[in-house]
Amino acid sequence: MLSCREVTRLVSDGLERELPLRERMKLRLHVMMCRSCSAYRRQVRVLDRLFRGRGGEQTPTPGENGSGLSAEAKERIKAAVRERQSGSE
Repeated sequence: MLSCREVTRLVSDGLERELPLRERMKLRLHVMMCRSCSAYRRQVRVLDRLFRGRGGEQTPTPGENGSGLSAEAKERIKAAVRERQSGSE
């Protein structure tokens, strides 16, 4: 049986590629018996859908570089980071 550490790796790998049947079956068996890994898998799937824009009715409009933030928002974030860095020195 797979360890929880192996399951987390397979869950992540499964987002990028289709897992071989043997790995999918081992993963499914472990997730059926392990509440923590089952919850982890659910959470990863939700985050993946949200980040890929499949999460719901409202999909963010990408900015110029595809980050989803407007140029103004990026500048405000940069200014806040600079201000915080200069305040901590």
